[in-house]
Amino acid sequence: MTAGAGSYGLWFDSGRVCLDLVATAGPDERLGETFRLRQWLIGTGLVPLGTPLDRVGYDWLPQFWALRDDLADLLAAALRGLPAGEALERVNARALAAPPGLCAVREPGGGLARRLHGADCTALLAAVARDAVVLLTDPGAVALLRACDGEGCTRVYLDTSRGHRRRWCSSETCGNRERVARHRRRSLALREDCPQPEGVP
Repeated sequence: MTAGAGSYGLWFDSGRVCLDLVATAGPDERLGETFRLRQWLIGTGLVPLGTPLDRVGYDWLPQFWALRDDLADLLAAALRGLPAGEALERVNARALAAPPGLCAVREPGGGLARRLHGADCTALLAAVARDAVVLLTDPGAVALLRACDGEGCTRVYLDTSRGHRRRWCSSETCGNRERVARHRRRSLALREDCPQPEGVP
């Protein structure tokens, strides 16, 4: 799911929950309000629909921002083959906490639905941190990490495309901007190569 109506500019196409969290950073803070954090938690699939999230408060936001910053540092190090530094210690510490418990509840129609038990801030941060630990300790997954080629874009994603040739975080956004820019460059080059006769506008 890319940014669009109802998504508040959030992006869920990176291939991992921890990468989706890093994708919320940018000039416009995408997790600046508690309702956006709730939307992100549900949009990533970390929290099943129907799980009460009324306990999400403003005190949650700085903790998710801090984890996001540490994950961004770890990903930058992984992409460059550099040591992780203190960010790794902090992410490991977050991952040690117990993640939310998962249970099945009976719905009015008779079917079963997933619900989380103990979905507090520490538990949800632990789930994201564990996702990062699993990702960064899997050499095959690390080999698929890519930084978007889009100008000014800082998103990182897993390239699971056929042939592993994916260049952009999203073909509809960064990919489309690159295609438009390429078309403009070609049009400009054609005009420069074929100047109009004098008197023709």
